[in-house]
Amino acid sequence: MGTMATQSPFSLLAEAFSKLTEKLSAPTWLVEEMQHRSVLFLNHVLMQEPEAQARLLKQQGRVVRLQWRDLAMQLSATPAGLLELAPEATPDLLLTVTDASPLTLAQGVLRGERPAVRIEGDVQFAAEVNWLVDNVRWDAEEDLARFIGDAPAHTIANVARSAAASLRQFVGKATSGPSAPGSGSGSFGGKADS
Repeated sequence: MGTMATQSPFSLLAEAFSKLTEKLSAPTWLVEEMQHRSVLFLNHVLMQEPEAQARLLKQQGRVVRLQWRDLAMQLSATPAGLLELAPEATPDLLLTVTDASPLTLAQGVLRGERPAVRIEGDVQFAAEVNWLVDNVRWDAEEDLARFIGDAPAHTIANVARSAAASLRQFVGKATSGPSAPGSGSGSFGGKADS
């Protein structure tokens, strides 16, 4: 008899997806629109956190560049302690996501992991950005309650948390090793560092 392939169908899918995304690129207008929407969302979240705004106010005018593959976004702190898109210039801080595979990144996010990031630039500014990442959270349940009330928002949030936990558990099982004889390793790649 021949030998069975030991590569997981998940790793084959990840490899195929990576090759496909290398050949595709989003139109410029779509990238710009997504950047504007991202800044609006980030500012919405920041407005809920006075301490975050106070910290950003101290960094007024400083520029951070977020880079992943050929996608980049530059943000600067405003006089209001919020964020705005910054013009192309030399950033004070460069954060580069080192994992090139979108599927591997998504898998890590579903497991609750941070992607591996290379950091270059001002150490103090990096510490402030790290504080924001560690301490500022979007309270989706509170936002939803403004529209539909506390009780329905709480119910929807509980269902969403349960679904997310189930999805994380499923992804963890699918990628943690063989679940049946001959199923292969099930691994997408290495674990991301924080």
